[in-house]
Amino acid sequence: MTTTPFAIDPQALQHTVTEALGALAKRVDLRLGEVTVTVAPTDWHAAAKALRDAPGCQFEQLIDLAGLDYADYGNGGWEGQRFCVTLHLLSVSLNQRLRLKTFLVDDELPAVDSVNDLWNAANWFEREAFDLYGIVFEGHPDLRRILTDYGFIGHPFRKDFPTSGHVEMRYDAERQRVIYQPVTIEPREITPRIIREDNYGGLQ
Repeated sequence: MTTTPFAIDPQALQHTVTEALGALAKRVDLRLGEVTVTVAPTDWHAAAKALRDAPGCQFEQLIDLAGLDYADYGNGGWEGQRFCVTLHLLSVSLNQRLRLKTFLVDDELPAVDSVNDLWNAANWFEREAFDLYGIVFEGHPDLRRILTDYGFIGHPFRKDFPTSGHVEMRYDAERQRVIYQPVTIEPREITPRIIREDNYGGLQ
């Protein structure tokens, strides 16, 4: 009976991935023992396919896919593209993990190819990123909202989305149905009140 080693050397994985992707990879970084590959949106699908199929990579399983909004990253000092898609891959056969990222070109209509044809697990993850961030996954077989209501306006995980939302819903007894109306909650900033006992911490 053969056994798979517990973990591959991260530097060896970085080298293998760099060789496998070639010009498709803009960067292959190794930080804190984790390998992160950054590619252009136009190379997203091709790079994902190569990582799934190339010898020494063999990332058969998609663990997670998520959108990110860098609007206020670094206290507003971020100068790159606003929206990013990242996915986490696992090679069960080689017992190794990898992160793949791409920064989307158009901040007004962020879009990238779907990888649902490579990993079926991407289906609902891509729908979630579409719903919460407004990222369009071209070629997705059924790109609909998955967490918010059908008539929901906006994308609630975007940094510029108001914390109280745009509309609220309530049951109207006269109409005997749920209705939508503008938000009636007034935005406010709550500063916690700090109360300390006398001689707190041994201070006189």
